Amino acid sequence: MKKIINAPENYVDDMLKGIYAAHSDEVKYTADDLRCYCRAEKKDGKVAIITGGGSGHLPLFLGYVGDGLIDGCGVGGVFQSPSPEQIYNIAKEVEAGAGVLYLYGNYTGDIMTFDMATDLCDMDDIECKSIVGADDVNSHKDPATRRGVAGIYFMFKAAGARADEGGTLDEVLAAAQLAKDNTRTVGFALTPCIIPEVGHANFELKENEMAMGMGIHGEPGVWNGPLKTSHEIAEESLNTLLGDMPLAEGEEVSILINGLGATSIEELYILSNDVTEILHSKGIKIYRTIVGEYATSMEMAGASISICKMNDEMKKYMDHPVKTPFICQK
Repeated sequence: MKKIINAPENYVDDMLKGIYAAHSDEVKYTADDLRCYCRAEKKDGKVAIITGGGSGHLPLFLGYVGDGLIDGCGVGGVFQSPSPEQIYNIAKEVEAGAGVLYLYGNYTGDIMTFDMATDLCDMDDIECKSIVGADDVNSHKDPATRRGVAGIYFMFKAAGARADEGGTLDEVLAAAQLAKDNTRTVGFALTPCIIPEVGHANFELKENEMAMGMGIHGEPGVWNGPLKTSHEIAEESLNTLLGDMPLAEGEEVSILINGLGATSIEELYILSNDVTEILHSKGIKIYRTIVGEYATSMEMAGASISICKMNDEMKKYMDHPVKTPFICQK
C-alpha cells in the first residue's frame, strides 16, 4: 500500500484537519468533534440541509457543504457511517429556524444513523424530514432499494437552490424529490481500491477486466468481463439508463460524467463525448454536461454516468450558483 499518510488509523481526522486549515473561512467543526463538519456561517430563516456518510468519496459528502448546497455533514470513517450524535450535534449548530432536511445515500447504516438523529432532534423540537438518494440502476430492480451514488449531486443542487431561495422545509424536500424522481446512474469499475486501515484491495479484477455495475464500496456489479471501449461502455450504460427512465425525442437532460478517483479527466471527456453523441442520435437534448470527480471511491479507477431529466424548475436549480471548497459554479 502506497499512500501519503501518517498513520492509517488517523487517515480521516488528518484529512479533516487539512481541510479546516486550508478553508477556515468557509467551513468549521462543532461540538469539539472534527467529524461534525459545517458551514462557517449560517443564514437565519433558511432550511438547513444535512448530509453524511463514510469517508473515501470526496467530494461526496462533505465537499458539498457550502453556499447554495449543504449546511452540514457527518463524516464517518472510510466507508463507515457517522454516528447519530454527530448528526444531532450538526443539526443543533446549523438549524436556523426553518427546520432541517436530511439528504443522504440509501445505505442501511446511514438510514439508522439519521433516524436515530431525528429522534434526538425531536426532543429539542427541531423539525426534521429525510430523503435518500437511490439512483444506481444496476444495484436493484426495485427503485426503493437502490444504492445512492453520484446522481445525488442533482438532489443536492435542487434542494440547496430551493433552500437558498427561501423555500419552506416541505418545498425544499419537494425539490430534492423532483431531482430524485428524474435521476438515474450507471457505474463501472476498472480497478479496486485500498482502505488505509485494511491495507489491501477490497476486491479483485484481472488485468484488462472491468466490472459493470460495481458499487462505490466494492459491491458486486452485474457482470465482470473484458474491458470495453468507451463507446461500448457508453452505449450499454445508456441502454440501461433509458430502459429504466425512457426519454422521448426532444426531451432534455443534464448529464454527469463522474470519475471514481483514479480515472484521468481526459478519459472522462472521451466518455462524455460518446454519451453526448449517442443521446443526440436519439434526439435527446443536453442542457448541461458536468465532467469531473463528484463521488469517488478512494483510488478506484472507473466512472459513472448519471442523467437527470430537465424541466423549467430543474433548469433553474441547475443554474443556481454554488461555492464550496471543492465545487464552484457561478
